[in-house]
Amino acid sequence: MKPPTSPSRSPHRLGVHLSGDGVDVAVLASHATAVDLCLLDRDPAGPDGWAERRIPLAGPDLGVWHAHVPGVRAGQRYGFRAHGRWDPAAGTRYNPAKLLVDPYARGLAGSVLLGQAVHGHRVQSDGRTLGTSPELDPTDSRAAVPHGVVVDDRFDGPAVPRPRVPWADTVIYEAHVRGLTKELPGVPEHLRGTYAGLAHPATIEHLRSLGVTTVELLPIQAVVDEPHLTRRGLVNYWGYNTLGFFAPQAAYATAAAQEAGAQAVLDEVKGMVRLLHAAGIEVLLDIVLNHTCEGGTDGLHLSWRGLDPTVYYLHDGGSPARFADVTGCGNTLDFRRPRVVQMALDSLRYWADVVGVDGFRFDLAVTLGRDADGFNPAHPFLVALQTDPVLGDRKLVAEPWDLGPGGWRTGQFPAPMAEWNDRFRDAVRTFWLADPREAAHGRPGHGVRDLATRLAGSADLFGHSDPPLVRGTVASVNFVTAHDGFTLADLVAYEHKHNEANGEGNLDGTDNNRSWNHGIEGTVTGSSFAMDILPLRRRSMRNLLGTLLLSAGTPMITAGDEIGRTQHGNNNAYCLDDATSWVHWDLAPWRQDLLATARHLLALRREHPALRSPQFFLGRPRTAGDGSVLDQRRDLDWRAADGAHLRHEQWLDPAVRTLQMTRTAQDGSAVLLVINGALDPVEVTLTDGARDRWELVWDSVAEHPDHVGSATGTTGEDPADEARTAAPGDRFTAEPLSLRVYVSR
Repeated sequence: MKPPTSPSRSPHRLGVHLSGDGVDVAVLASHATAVDLCLLDRDPAGPDGWAERRIPLAGPDLGVWHAHVPGVRAGQRYGFRAHGRWDPAAGTRYNPAKLLVDPYARGLAGSVLLGQAVHGHRVQSDGRTLGTSPELDPTDSRAAVPHGVVVDDRFDGPAVPRPRVPWADTVIYEAHVRGLTKELPGVPEHLRGTYAGLAHPATIEHLRSLGVTTVELLPIQAVVDEPHLTRRGLVNYWGYNTLGFFAPQAAYATAAAQEAGAQAVLDEVKGMVRLLHAAGIEVLLDIVLNHTCEGGTDGLHLSWRGLDPTVYYLHDGGSPARFADVTGCGNTLDFRRPRVVQMALDSLRYWADVVGVDGFRFDLAVTLGRDADGFNPAHPFLVALQTDPVLGDRKLVAEPWDLGPGGWRTGQFPAPMAEWNDRFRDAVRTFWLADPREAAHGRPGHGVRDLATRLAGSADLFGHSDPPLVRGTVASVNFVTAHDGFTLADLVAYEHKHNEANGEGNLDGTDNNRSWNHGIEGTVTGSSFAMDILPLRRRSMRNLLGTLLLSAGTPMITAGDEIGRTQHGNNNAYCLDDATSWVHWDLAPWRQDLLATARHLLALRREHPALRSPQFFLGRPRTAGDGSVLDQRRDLDWRAADGAHLRHEQWLDPAVRTLQMTRTAQDGSAVLLVINGALDPVEVTLTDGARDRWELVWDSVAEHPDHVGSATGTTGEDPADEARTAAPGDRFTAEPLSLRVYVSR
């Protein structure tokens, strides 16, 4: 092997990349005095099973150490060792005994073996710092940490065109790679729970038949389990504990790919994306850029902490130096630093350009927009997302909060970003579950005002822009459930979390569930009273699902909700890689009915423009491009149960629980939602529509969408049956806690 040389390109491309007769190497360690590239090969005769060749890097040039190393090929394992001051009080922890993971590694192999070796300082058996101040530990860590792997990520053939689904047509399906297919019939056993299984025809058939356009995957970047989970024999199943922002999580690849190595794992991920694209399905990645797996100030010594901790991590400004934590995970990446912003953008471009994904959901996105004064919508990172030529046309979704000061920022991210709308979640749960629960005990609820705002696209949150309303309804990613919290089925069966299996004394997870067990906590068996609860629970599920899928905005379904998946009351199953978290596909009749309902509702959404308008409704008559009035009817119209316009005092009255909402599309077609959130039947006089007839197309009282006619007391089950049509002014009795949908004919 020839000696290393310094590559001529500047600025240096960070990471290890195949180039000519070897690799170009560059790593940021601006406070180090020297950095070695360590090439690793298995050596059964060695004391720890590894042989290592250390190659000093040149530098630092603007903080970067670099070289061109000939003779290195794809598949080579490697790491870095950084030399410099051991001064934890000042924030520097250079310890060349510790092999460090390349922050830009495209492939990773191996796992963390918890113990002294993976700490830069001496620790007790439980991981706590030994003594009063961190003392440097000389234990070599190369056999106890993952290794970077050189991969060939260059262009490897024509890509399948991206589906480029318009936001107005987008239906997001949040899923876990492993959990979605671990028990899915039709997926071969060796593909279940893998990237390949996610792209199997059986999985794709379910997604397409449901009406999903876009899969949002829980983190698939390489992760490390938190030490407290490892000590309890658990894992970080959700994956929000990143070790590598460029490397895929190898554990989700097939056994054959894992055996073949990092290149095969990467190829399987790229193959998954291409197959989903071929089926017309987009792929979004849930990305965790706000913190890393290294934990708090005295946590694991794996990568960034050993390379440049005072650059990568946000500190509290005190002495001795301590990490600032606005993520709840022990550390926070410092997005005031250009190099941190660069790493984040380089990672996103890699997944977009090389892997081919269609966009990203940013975990705790407020952290990514924090500068010295707090959250800034014009933060350089957020500006880059808007203007970057690679990322600008991807779907970008913010989780608009973190745990720091002023951390709730829903509605305050810049266009074209969309945002998770927690106000939608809370309003829908409150109206259909928490309020009826309170009413059953004679206590007041909240009326219809907040629900109406969410149904119409949450202009109060997303309408503030320059110019106003430019973001449109699609900026609101509407959800009732997500990976954290109760599932849809558990929302109607549990009023209290049951997280005992997590091993944290049931103290973890939120207590703000806004759920309703309908009278009995958990599974219902036995008495006739108990069995009478089941139809009510199922109706509540349909009400929640119907509100989600028929509201203005971008709907997001959590995987398994369409078939009534339960976690048995666990609302924080982040550490359970078992049947608690996996989607079960044993479809009892009521689950089949719920699936048919979800399919029917999404078909209605596709068929009727008024249900998926990307623009905000203005409550004014529709106009043509020249300003002329097309129709005197308002594009958004609210009526009370008697068909009259809601008066101001009715909007404020918590006792008003019945509402009619008419939305009219630009083509003149209209949809009417009739909502009764009361515990009693209510007589409703149908409001005017865009035509002289309304057709009933769904009623949440019906167990199955094909049974709407029989469920409402009519004689036919054909959608065209005259019994389903009505005229403005006609009356009917709205059942308690029910939702009807009419379309104009």
